[in-house]
Amino acid sequence: MIKQLTPLPEFLVSRYKNWKSNSYPNSEGHFKNLASYGQNPSSMVISCCDSRVHATAIFGADAGEFFIHRNIANLVPPYSPDDKNHGTSAAIEYAIKELKIQHLIVLGHRDCGGIKNGHNLHSNNLNPDYEFINKWLSILLPAFKKIKTNIPKLKQIEQLEEESIKISVINLFSFPYIKKAVEEKNLSIHGLIHNIGSGGLKFLNPSSEEFENL
Repeated sequence: MIKQLTPLPEFLVSRYKNWKSNSYPNSEGHFKNLASYGQNPSSMVISCCDSRVHATAIFGADAGEFFIHRNIANLVPPYSPDDKNHGTSAAIEYAIKELKIQHLIVLGHRDCGGIKNGHNLHSNNLNPDYEFINKWLSILLPAFKKIKTNIPKLKQIEQLEEESIKISVINLFSFPYIKKAVEEKNLSIHGLIHNIGSGGLKFLNPSSEEFENL
C-alpha cells in the first residue's frame, strides 16, 4: 500500500522551503528550545476540523503555547471509558494528566458544516453515506433537543452551534478528574464561539449561561 503513495504536491514543497528559508531562522532558537525541553502549554483548545478555524492566529499564539485537538464540530463526548471511540477523550486526558494545562477552551464557530449535518441528522434527514460522521454527531442530540423548532432553519443552526458548546462543557464535567481539577481551582473551562467573517468572538458567560461578545 505504501507504494501507492504519491509525492508531496509541489505547492506544499514550495511553501515549506519558503518557511524554512525565511520564517524558521527568525525563530530558530525558540524551536530548538521546544525540541530540547518539550512542550509546556498553558491551554488546550478543542476546535473544529474546519480549515477556516485558526485558533493560534485568533489569540496570537506561538508554537508551544496551545495544545490543540480538532474534531468534527468541536465536540466533547461524555465520559465513557468503555466506549470504543477515544480520540478526543485521550487528547483531553493527556492535556490534563500529562501536560497539566490550566485552561481548557471549547472553540466553536459560525457556519459550521458539522453542526449543519448534525441538524440534518437529528431532523431525520440522515445521510446514509456517512458511516462515521453520523455516529459522531449523535453527541449533538441533547443540544438539538434544546433548540427552538418554530424559527427559521438558519436560526436553529445558530442556536445549535451555541447549545453544542454548552453540551460539550457539561460533558467535560462528567470526567471525574476534570471536575476535581476545577473544584481545586487547578483548571478553568471556557466556551467560545468565533465568527469567521467578522472576526467576532463570544464567550459563554457562566452567570447568564448565554453567549456574550468579548
